[in-house]
Amino acid sequence: MPNKAALVTAIAEAILEQQFPELTAPAPEERWQEWLIGLAGRLRRALLAHPDGARIISASQLSLKMAAFSELAMATVVGRGIPLRQARLVVLTVLRFTVGYVLEEQNGPPDADALDGFDLAAYAAARDCLEQIVHGPAAGG
Repeated sequence: MPNKAALVTAIAEAILEQQFPELTAPAPEERWQEWLIGLAGRLRRALLAHPDGARIISASQLSLKMAAFSELAMATVVGRGIPLRQARLVVLTVLRFTVGYVLEEQNGPPDADALDGFDLAAYAAARDCLEQIVHGPAAGG
């Protein structure tokens, strides 16, 4: 009988397989930034398609599909002239931001006491930061 980690990983792989039956690099004329944003959007849709999808993916530490996703994204960004360290930071930030954002979406709204003193406008503005992460600070203004 498989252990809990193996079960969580198998569920994560099934969730990701629906949106990513195969991963392909961008076309030569496609900007890597738009390609990576598109992948993040597909990842978000995959997670939202399943209750607790983000929680399952975040708990799965051995997902081969997520590893392939990261590897292709880093190789693509490096292949477009970005240093490996920066490419790794960009890709990991995009992936973690996407999963974290969906975790928040899937948790539902907080109760009134939790919102006391909370700056909802600032939180809503964070939704636009993915483009700034990928394109750099100049993209936001």
